[in-house]
Amino acid sequence: MTDAVVGDVPAGVGAIVVGNFSLESGQWFVPHSHPQHQLAWARRGVLGVSVGDAYWVLPRTRALWLPAGVVHRTGATRDAVLCSLYFAPHRCARNWPGPTPVGVDGLLAHLMVHLGDENLPDDARLRAEAVVLDLLRPLPATPIDVPTPADDRVRAVADALLADPADPRSLESHARAVGVSRRTHARLRAALPLLAEGQPVSRVAHTVGYATPSAFLAAFRRTVGTSPGRYLKGDTPP
Repeated sequence: MTDAVVGDVPAGVGAIVVGNFSLESGQWFVPHSHPQHQLAWARRGVLGVSVGDAYWVLPRTRALWLPAGVVHRTGATRDAVLCSLYFAPHRCARNWPGPTPVGVDGLLAHLMVHLGDENLPDDARLRAEAVVLDLLRPLPATPIDVPTPADDRVRAVADALLADPADPRSLESHARAVGVSRRTHARLRAALPLLAEGQPVSRVAHTVGYATPSAFLAAFRRTVGTSPGRYLKGDTPP
């Protein structure tokens, strides 16, 4: 992501400034960063956020924390509304070093919409901000990324081949051994927005190229660490 722009945000009364942006299907912002921390949430629809080769799908049940200075792109595979909360670093107790998914329950969703009211009195805004910071709950689930040679798992394949060049296993066999497949990650990346829209697993599995729903579910659990339902609800993987 070269030639990224810097999107500054005017200071607000408290620590948080809220912006709402309508996105049409297929619309993406150019690579950019902010001097503020950002919490990206889909007020309506489903969002995608990419940082390098990592890609997060954001239904209404999860948001993504982006530390100040992280270059990213945000877009939508269907019409959506992006609700962005921008946190002044010097006034924010949260200091997660990398992109961090955050669970969004009904209370947090309501407060984010509440803070987007430009006519909200200053004292009410400051009270709501304090509660928002208390409600930010990180989720451990990994992003759906399309691995590059820098990926630790791909590096594991190279290390295995260097240790035993005569190993007769195919490259695909090595990929399965370390739980990585470029095709698997690409399919899951395509599947998540469909699942987040509420499409049944059987239809999604067929749409992204799996012969059976059970094969899709097994690949999802193996790659992400939990089921699609738990992932989209923001539950912690078992």
